[in-house]
Amino acid sequence: MAGSLAQPPAAKNRTDPVLRARLETISQLAGGVTDRVAVVDRDGTVVYANEAARGPLRPGGAGRPPATCDDVLGCPRERCAACPSLTLFASSPVPSGSAPRSDARLPCGLSQAFPLASARGETALVLLVLDPGPPPRPTEPAPAWPAPLPPGGRESLGGVLGRSPAMHQLFEMMDLVADSTATVLLQGESGTGKELVAKTLHDLSARRDHPFVVVDCGALPETLLESELFGHLKGTFTGAIANKRGLCEAADGGTLFLDEIAETTPAFQAKLLRVVQEGELKRVGGTHPIKVDVRIISATNKDLPALVRAHAFRQDLYYRLAVLPLQLPPLRERREDIPLLVRHFVAAACHRHRQPPRLISPDVLHAWTMAPWPGNVRELQHAIERAVVTTRGPQLTGPELGTRDADPGDRDLRSVSRQAVTHAEQARIRQALHQAEGNRVKTAKLLNISRASLYNKLRTYQIH
Repeated sequence: MAGSLAQPPAAKNRTDPVLRARLETISQLAGGVTDRVAVVDRDGTVVYANEAARGPLRPGGAGRPPATCDDVLGCPRERCAACPSLTLFASSPVPSGSAPRSDARLPCGLSQAFPLASARGETALVLLVLDPGPPPRPTEPAPAWPAPLPPGGRESLGGVLGRSPAMHQLFEMMDLVADSTATVLLQGESGTGKELVAKTLHDLSARRDHPFVVVDCGALPETLLESELFGHLKGTFTGAIANKRGLCEAADGGTLFLDEIAETTPAFQAKLLRVVQEGELKRVGGTHPIKVDVRIISATNKDLPALVRAHAFRQDLYYRLAVLPLQLPPLRERREDIPLLVRHFVAAACHRHRQPPRLISPDVLHAWTMAPWPGNVRELQHAIERAVVTTRGPQLTGPELGTRDADPGDRDLRSVSRQAVTHAEQARIRQALHQAEGNRVKTAKLLNISRASLYNKLRTYQIH
């Protein structure tokens, strides 16, 4: 029911001695009982509610009862068509006894309603008696957001969100290493937010006013990656029509983020080692060293120590890059952070797509919390983006939101599919190597991939 602001009991009816006496009697009788009892006026304003009615629900200010039926009874915000109080207020003269009970259960749990006549003989108030226990609030379920943080706790650091023990430990390490000049190696599965952590470390450091440059080492072949990172001189190769500064020089004074560092070739790793170790580089085709002042943060989703043991990654470069190693936990190991991430991503997606704020139904939030999320935070973000765009209404509900099935059989099927793809790739690479008589340049051309990608696959599949 709609109503005015919360008021003290009987504040609107103090001038009527009959109503005042009735309210005083009701407050004395209902104050010590466990049944839920409330009194409302024609506007739906609650002029009295005993402790059992208002205790489990939202309280009013300064110890007063809540303002409206919605606050005390859990009703919808508009009058319920079947509410007996409407019949009592509309009746003339004042009916004797309670209103007829409805066969349908009302959302508020109302069991009986009694009219309270004023000195003028009209129904001015209605006494409501409700079923025991707090009423349901089906029209606006409260999202199961995380409990309040303990004193001194936090749920974010820069753009990184989390309140789980694993994330608090990560935040502490980030605080310690942010302002250092030592290299940082971020390790974690794809989609765990390694680039966001790197950007946060940059923003927290003294280099924040200088460039933050991102290089995706896995997206470029070796020769192009070397040119992009170190620059080149005019005429060095076809298309080099002018001298070009590399990204290392562009990041001078700031931070250079090398993503997917494990995808680089041994030849490139040797050149990168000099930049890390000596702080100098040579452009492609050049002979003069160029000094640079960059802090290097690298990232990988692979086990670099295992690659070092397999001689697939330079040991000296690994130790130079991993002076300060940080491990990012997968989403399945910090499920308590999912409600926080959902709230953030839903709000961001609604704003980005110019939609009103959306609520999350408890069943969807539970499904999202329990999903396996092999793609980690990135997969969760994309699922929420898809849900916001493809559903309508004030609430995100239903199974059509694309949450992943956590059934073990489904995971086994995906594993079988991945294994089949792996076997097919290995067979095709061996066939291409045989056709090219072991020439890796020709093999890469036959497979229509870069030499760097071929070398990575040869290492991964241990094809010699």
